[in-house]
Amino acid sequence: MIELTIHRNHKDRTVVSFELSGHANAAEYGEDIVCAGVSAVAIGAVNSIATLCDTPLDVKTAGDEGGYIYATVPSTWSGRTFEDGQLLLEGMVIALKDIEAAYGDFINVTEIVGGADIC
Repeated sequence: MIELTIHRNHKDRTVVSFELSGHANAAEYGEDIVCAGVSAVAIGAVNSIATLCDTPLDVKTAGDEGGYIYATVPSTWSGRTFEDGQLLLEGMVIALKDIEAAYGDFINVTEIVGGADIC
């Protein structure tokens, strides 16, 4: 199962970070449309932010093994960069929730507001 956790700021509920891990296992490797869709949406959002915003997300991956992305919004984001980055992240969240609605046996989306390490 793919697990997506969205961490949000407790004051304004903007996205602070997200963690995506696991594999859908909805079909054989190379045939898994759930895994492909989730990967395309998440990596597309990360790449869009890197291209369109002044400062990309801070990203950690599992390297060649795949199945893991942890991305954090840089504390230096402000103004238009912050607004554009948040819009792209919210688009990612909506798309991944849509995938969850259709393929809930293979992906779980959790949102956490606030917390000790979140603004």
